[in-house]
Amino acid sequence: MAARAAERDLVTALGLMSGTSMDGIDAAVVTTDGVRIAATGPWATYPYATDLRARLAAVVADPTAADPATMRALETALTDAHADAVVTLLRESGPAADAVSVVGFHGHTVLHRPERRLTRQIADGARLAAAIGLDVVNDFRAADVAAGGQGAPFASLYHRALADGLERPLAVLNLGGVGNVTYLDDGEDGTAIAFDTGPANAPIDDWIARYTGEPCDRDGRHAAAGRVDRALLDRLLGHRYFDRPPPKSLDRNDFTAAAVDGLSLADGAATLTALTAGAVARGMAHLPAPPRRWLVTGGGRHNPALMTMLRDAVAAPVEPVEAVGWQGDALEAQAFGFLTVRSIRGLPLSLPTTTGVPRPMTGGTLHRAGRAA
Repeated sequence: MAARAAERDLVTALGLMSGTSMDGIDAAVVTTDGVRIAATGPWATYPYATDLRARLAAVVADPTAADPATMRALETALTDAHADAVVTLLRESGPAADAVSVVGFHGHTVLHRPERRLTRQIADGARLAAAIGLDVVNDFRAADVAAGGQGAPFASLYHRALADGLERPLAVLNLGGVGNVTYLDDGEDGTAIAFDTGPANAPIDDWIARYTGEPCDRDGRHAAAGRVDRALLDRLLGHRYFDRPPPKSLDRNDFTAAAVDGLSLADGAATLTALTAGAVARGMAHLPAPPRRWLVTGGGRHNPALMTMLRDAVAAPVEPVEAVGWQGDALEAQAFGFLTVRSIRGLPLSLPTTTGVPRPMTGGTLHRAGRAA
C-alpha cells in the first residue's frame, strides 16, 4: 500500500533548457515526487536553426538595444521552436510520452542583473501550453530575484536529489556558458551551497567562432596547441568577482573573449580555458571543506584540455557525471522537469545557501492547457 501511495505521488514532467551556449534546446523526461528521482526518461537536444540562433545571439549580446517588437518576435520564435522540440521528443518516445503531464519551460536568459532585482528569460508559457496541449510552468527565477536572491544557480536541488548516497563532500560542477558549482556536505541535513564560479564555455566558444567559424574548441585542440599567458591569466583571476563570497551569479557578458585580444588563436584558447579552471580553483576558498570528488556536467566536460586543467587546479578526482550514471547532456533539462514538479507542489526551488534568497523560495508560473495537471 505504501508503495502504491508513493507511486500516486509521482509526476512525469518534461523539462526544457536553452543554455548560455545557445547551441539548442535540451528536452528531457523525469519522473519524481519533487523530492526523490524515481526515473529519468527519453531526452534529446534540438539545435537551433541558424537564423534563430543568430537573432538570439544578437539580443543576448546587447539586450538593452532590442526594441519591444524585436523582443516579442524573438520570444514567439523561440517558444515555437520549443513547441517543436516537445512534439518531436514525445512523438519519438512511444509509450513513455503518455505519462508526461506537465512541461517545465525555462526559456532563454537574455539579461541577468540580480543586483537590480532583474532577470529576464524569454519564454511564452501560455503560447507553449496552447501549442502542445500540456500544462506548462515557466518563469522559475523571478520570485527568487524579486525577493533579493541571485536567481542562479538553479539546478542545485536536483543535484542534491541525484547525489543521494554518494560520498561527500561532493562538488557538482556545471560548465556551460558560465560555470557553477553545487557543494554537498557530509552532514545529515544535506546542506547545498551553490554559486557561479566564473566564465566557462561562453568566452572560449566566442573566441573560437571569431577566428574559425566553429561553434566551440572541439576536443580542446586549440587550447592544447597553445600556451597560457600567465601574466594575463593572473590579472584576469584578480577580478573582484572571485573574492566576493557567495551567493553570487554572473551574466553571460560579465566575462568575454575580448579579455585575450592580441593573443594568437591557440594561446587565446589556452588562456581562456585556464581562466575557467582557475576560476573554479578560486571558488574553492568559499567552500567549507575541499570536495573529495568533482563531478562535471555541461559541455565543458567534453573538452579534454579543460578537464586536465581542472584536475591540476583542484587537486582532486575530476570526472564527467557519466561516471556515476548521470546523463550529462540531459541534466539541466531534467533539473527543470524536477523543479516543475516542486513548483506545482509549492516546494522550494532555491535556498538561502544556493541563491542567497532570504528564505526557501518556491516560484514558477503555471499555464493550464485546459485539463488537470
